[in-house]
Amino acid sequence: MINKTRLSEWGGLVLVWLAIVALFGLLAEHFLSAATFTTLAGRLPALAVIAAGMTLVVVSGGIDLSVGSVMALCGAVLGLAVTQWKWPLLAAVPLAILTGAAAGLTNGLLTAGLRIPSFLVTLGLLEVCRGLSYAVSGSRTLFIGAGIEPLARPLPFLGVPATVPAALLVVVTAQILLSKTVFGRHLVAIGTNENAVRLAGIDTRRAKVTVFLLSGALAGVAAVFAVARLGSADPNAGTGLELAAIAAVVIGGTSLAGGTGSVIGSLLGVLVIATLEAGLAQLGASEPLKRMVTGGVIIAAVAADGLRRRLSADRD
Repeated sequence: MINKTRLSEWGGLVLVWLAIVALFGLLAEHFLSAATFTTLAGRLPALAVIAAGMTLVVVSGGIDLSVGSVMALCGAVLGLAVTQWKWPLLAAVPLAILTGAAAGLTNGLLTAGLRIPSFLVTLGLLEVCRGLSYAVSGSRTLFIGAGIEPLARPLPFLGVPATVPAALLVVVTAQILLSKTVFGRHLVAIGTNENAVRLAGIDTRRAKVTVFLLSGALAGVAAVFAVARLGSADPNAGTGLELAAIAAVVIGGTSLAGGTGSVIGSLLGVLVIATLEAGLAQLGASEPLKRMVTGGVIIAAVAADGLRRRLSADRD
């Protein structure tokens, strides 16, 4: 059963999102339109899937700064396989996801095996994967064409792309993995007190390697969604996406200190971030202003998380 505290947090996030929608509805003439929400539906899946993987990593006490670059690399590999190697999508898509999994495995092995802070490892891989995405694509956009675009077309009777229910399935699966499985309980325990978990005889290294592998694989899935939406693979894709994912995760109630979190909450955080971006775009906000607003949201969310943990500690 989901506890009442978690439900109240989710309800609060829904109210925040509705307030943002109402605000932009008053400020922007065409915000409350089918076109706006169709655009939102198209942009949400990639970030939602990235945020699901990020939630699992953060709950375990880590961070993954490489996800945006890993997504770009996976997209470049997908584009190369289809345009140059003439692979069918049924083979190219698994290759892209396996590429992401390999990058995640590298993060996990370096973090858990050598006990290097995940911040440093993933920051390094961020640069490595971005460079590889340029090398693989020849520093140019690879146009895949109409073969992959059906994934991004609205489904009959639903009016949203196939990537939307696929992303929701990933989110629900990740939430079940976190809250209903032994692996999820291990992640929570590791994020709370890794030394105690190690002394209890649990192999923390295996769990940490697995969670980074999952994060990388989900970055590969996000790459497939992004390429489907654009019909092309851009080596610059995903720039700054790690910050948006972290913002969504923290807004959704996951503590950056580890030990607690919710994938459903992160999805609601994604909705808040995406709606803010869409609303600012319709108001004609400049790119610097958008970045300042996103940064302010991250700072506010982290401050709220710190205050929440302090109040919890005082109650205990």
